[in-house]
Amino acid sequence: MGDELGTDEVPFPAQAAGPLLVIIDENRRGLLLRRITEEGGFAFVSSAELAAAGDLRSAEAAREMAWEQLHSGPWDEVVPTWRDAYAMACLLVAGIRASAGDLKEALRVLDMGLIMGGPLLRRELEVAVGKISVMSASNQVECSRRSSWCGLENCRSWNIDEVLQILPSRSLACKAVEKQPSPSLEAFIRDYFLRSYPVIISNYIDHWPALTKWKDVDYLKSIAGDRTVPVEVGKNYLSSDWKQELITFSQFLDRIQTNISSADLTYLAQHPLFDQIKELRNDIMIPDYCYAGGGEIQSLNAWFGPPGTVTPLHHDPHHNIFAQVVGRKYVRLYPESASQDLYPHTESMLKNSSQVDLDNFDAKDFPRTADLDFLDCILEEGELLYIPPKWWHYVRSLSTSFSVSFWWRASDLPFENV
Repeated sequence: MGDELGTDEVPFPAQAAGPLLVIIDENRRGLLLRRITEEGGFAFVSSAELAAAGDLRSAEAAREMAWEQLHSGPWDEVVPTWRDAYAMACLLVAGIRASAGDLKEALRVLDMGLIMGGPLLRRELEVAVGKISVMSASNQVECSRRSSWCGLENCRSWNIDEVLQILPSRSLACKAVEKQPSPSLEAFIRDYFLRSYPVIISNYIDHWPALTKWKDVDYLKSIAGDRTVPVEVGKNYLSSDWKQELITFSQFLDRIQTNISSADLTYLAQHPLFDQIKELRNDIMIPDYCYAGGGEIQSLNAWFGPPGTVTPLHHDPHHNIFAQVVGRKYVRLYPESASQDLYPHTESMLKNSSQVDLDNFDAKDFPRTADLDFLDCILEEGELLYIPPKWWHYVRSLSTSFSVSFWWRASDLPFENV
């Protein structure tokens, strides 16, 4: 089917003058509704038309229909049209909620559209979020007492002996990751990128506003407090008790500041937070190193959580500059050549993850791993870590920690190993 409305087809009725936050382009709207109809979504289209005139019940019904389609099977098998349909329904619901003064619920629904919806109406969702933020600004009261992460794990005295007790065996006893103060792009490419070898880069992001702003809890709440984000709860994604939740950013920050057991650790992990919340994106910049090899940025992801969060041993397909903005983390790395000795999972969904639990290592089950050489480090606040493609890495937060990963793919050069 083409992307243009046929001249012999009757277009869908124009948008009613209902409580819309943004006006969707009529051609794209008509095209989407037609595609939804072709997918059997007659009831959705009918509800969407009523919702555009201000009927909240119809708007919620349309959103529920699309939501059911999003959960009808594996995510990669969901028909893309239904993701766009969900985004449209979120815009309709949010407009009606906002017109009734329920700005928090409107914002929550828009975030759900950004997280779960398709790309067709993403710009409209972002514009709507901006309008809600402006409408909400007048209701916010400046807090006179500024709170920060100080007083939590970050501000305790640093005792390496205590840290070693919680780290995997042999930690900080093998070879340390090299550290270089702001190498030139040429030196980085020559000495590390082309060699596919990790390095810590210091004194490079000292000018980032995030280094000070993200320590201010009230700043984070004022920028993103009412925004809805996906979080992971539990030891790590390989644990049987692991689950995902959708909560507001303020609720997430409150959990970080609460003493909880390891089974209830809440981690905002590998989420494109900066696509969702543009104000936070303005606090960071893409390092020049990410353009090595004709680099093309694949994703910017946030990793934010309390002490004790763990990302188990795994590898990724892209080059990664990992920026430690707040707090510190322990990182252990094994080269790609050690893959078979790290016992990768055989399931396709987990084949980039190791069966070896470094926190509860059993040499009887994984004898080839016991004496493997590795690199490791404690990544300090304000440092970058370059992780080449296919290098296995384990990461543990030693304090409240906010990190950013910059994934990029280089052009197809002979040395590229992706």
